[in-house]
Formats: sequence, structure tokens, C-alpha cells
Amino acid sequence: MRAHQFPSPTSPSFWRSALRGPRLTALLGVVLLGGITLLFVTGLLSYAAYNPDLAGVNDQTPGKGVLGFYLFDWPTDPHWLYRVTQGLHVTVGVALVPVLLAKLWSVIPKLFTMPPARSVGHALERVSLLLLVGGALFEFVTGLLNIQLEYLFPGSFYPLHFYGAWVFIGAFVAHVVLRMPRVVQALRERADPAAQEDDTGLVAARPGAPTVSRRGALGLVGAGSLLLLVTTAGQSIGGAWRRTALLAPHGGSSPGSGPNGFQINKTASSMGIREQDTADTWRLTVVSGERRVLLSRAELLAMPQYESALPIACVEGWSTDDQRWSGVRLRDLAALVGAGERPPDVLVESLQLRGAFRRAALRENQVRDERSLLALRVNGAELSRDHGYPARVIVPAAPGVLNTKWVARMTFGEL
Repeated sequence: MRAHQFPSPTSPSFWRSALRGPRLTALLGVVLLGGITLLFVTGLLSYAAYNPDLAGVNDQTPGKGVLGFYLFDWPTDPHWLYRVTQGLHVTVGVALVPVLLAKLWSVIPKLFTMPPARSVGHALERVSLLLLVGGALFEFVTGLLNIQLEYLFPGSFYPLHFYGAWVFIGAFVAHVVLRMPRVVQALRERADPAAQEDDTGLVAARPGAPTVSRRGALGLVGAGSLLLLVTTAGQSIGGAWRRTALLAPHGGSSPGSGPNGFQINKTASSMGIREQDTADTWRLTVVSGERRVLLSRAELLAMPQYESALPIACVEGWSTDDQRWSGVRLRDLAALVGAGERPPDVLVESLQLRGAFRRAALRENQVRDERSLLALRVNGAELSRDHGYPARVIVPAAPGVLNTKWVARMTFGEL
């Protein structure tokens, strides 16, 4: 007796879902069009926030060339700017995961179409789809791993995500331009897949009995996105909402309690900071040209103290509420070494022995802002070691990694 032959994925009869069709794919595509555009714009803003043209120490993506055409001096106002843009980038990215997976499911029969290329034009279209699907998966997977601090991919996250984004957005724009007329047509058609005119190969040749309506399927995708939104957004909103961020990076309650009881990304021990490094023998070295000043913590505390209410916002998407920092203005430190009339850029170096951004550069507009501090205290108490004791930088609207902790040296001038 001859065994029953099951169709292969390359056969149209293999794909039997009654839900697939141009309209479903178009609806999901419209959502992704808006969401991915927002992700791309906020991603570019995040890259610009690092001031990559300022100095090599800030730029993890050498050779960007024309891809850096949009770069500008990152502003310090409003002080919550990076908190909002990066919070949107991560939260929307996480919430779009069910939509992306549903969109890929809706078009998966196209990936098995045979022959692979019927013409030169068809071959180019298939290559663009490969870049589109591969780019989308690469960007979302590396982004999700990064916000959880899981660096399973080779090389640095920054150039991988940066160049991957440009490859993906190129394929994405080409796909949108080519498919938009068909999307508009599909959205105008009736909702019944069987009644749709199909020139896409998405409608099943022998559809099986549906287990859920298209409206129900869209509802499930929407519910999944809403669940991810609710369990992620609290990390950026802060306050009581933080307790709802169950699936977000560093989810759960803030570490500890009291004045220093807010989010920490890297601890002193994980960065190789020893007790003796931050003891009374610690000195801050401030340099400009030939001038050099050494300051103890007591001498810094004896200088005029100022207070700034600023958050910490990190590339992983989490942020704190405004914390009350107090310390010495960066521009006052510049004045100590003769760079006070028009404070220049500054290179800040940390005591930390390992990890990225042991050195970070700040632009002159960041140095001059009166809210930019070498912070010595927070919320009325001394900094904890994990928050950067004996001194850390805090700058309005800057990514968290540029708010260097355990500061050892500051060099003002041309970088």
C-alpha cells in the first residue's frame, strides 16, 4: 500500500490557513510602517545623542561616512529629551514584536515560492525580501538582547545595530514603494479572504476550516502587543509604573531604598572598582593645556555647590525619575584651569578598569549648561559607590553612559 504523500512547503497546497490574504498582510504592514518609521527616527536620535562626531572615544561605528549626514550637536534641553526618545524606541520596539511575527507568518508562503527566480526582476525582488526579512529579524533580535544586556552576538552592539539598521531601512523603503499600490488596493477590498482578488499567492489554494476569524487574529496580535507595552513602558515612565515593567530590562523594583535607591546599570564591583580606589586618597585631576589641578573630595565640597534635578536615561530603555543631584558645575571646574570664559569640550575618564565608556567626551554646550555637574551627593545624601562615589558626571538630556561614574580625570580643550 502506497504511503500518503504530504505536500512540501514549496507546494501551494501545503499552506491551508484561511486567514492569509492580501488584506491581513496589508493591515499588519500599515502598523509596521508607522512603528518602524518611529523606531528608525528615534534610533538615529539615539546615535546622535552620543555626539559621535565629537571624539573617537564616543564613536563605536567608524567609517560611517555619509550615513552620519543627520548628525548635530545634541542639545541639553529639554532635560528629559533622551529619556523620551529612547524610551519610545525600546518600548515601541518590544510592543511591535507580535505584529512583526504575525506579518512574517502572513507572508511565509512567499518565501517558499518556486522557482526562486523567474526573471532578473523577480530575482532582485527576492533579494530585497531577503534583506527585508533578515534585516528585521537581525535588528529586533540584537535590540532585544541589548536591552537585557545579553551580548550573544559577535562584536560591538553599536556598529552592528547601526549598519544593520541602514541595510534594513533601505530594503524597507524599497518594499514600501513597490508594494504600496497593492496595499491600498487590498485595504479597499472586502474582508473575506476567499472573496479577494489574489495576485500575491497568499490566499490558500485549498483553505482549511478557520479556527479563528481574521478580526480575532488581529485582536490576539493587538492583545499581545498591549501586554508587552504594559509590561515594558513602566521602565521609562518611572514612579509607581515601574512595578508593572515585569518584562522590561532590569524589571522589578528599584535596587535598595533611600536617597540612592534608584536604578543602577553597572556596579562598582562589576567594573573593577576597589575600596582603596575611592578612599580618602582619591584625587580628581583637572587639566587644560599646561595647567593641571588635583582636588580631593573635601576640596570639591568646599567649592560652591549647585543642585540639579535630572533623570538618568540609558540606551537599554530604562530611566529614573528626576533625582536631586548636588555638586560642582562643570564650567566652574573648567574655570579652575583657565578655560572658564568659554568652556570647551571635555574628556572625562573613569577609575573603572573594564567595560565600555571608561572614557567619554562631552560637547561644549553640555559643559556650559549650568545644570551639568560633577555630582558629589544625590537626594541629600552622599553618592553610593554603585552610583559613582566619590564623584560622577550628570548632564541634562545625555545618555546614561555619558554620565561617567567614579571620575578620575577631566581634560578640557580640543579633543
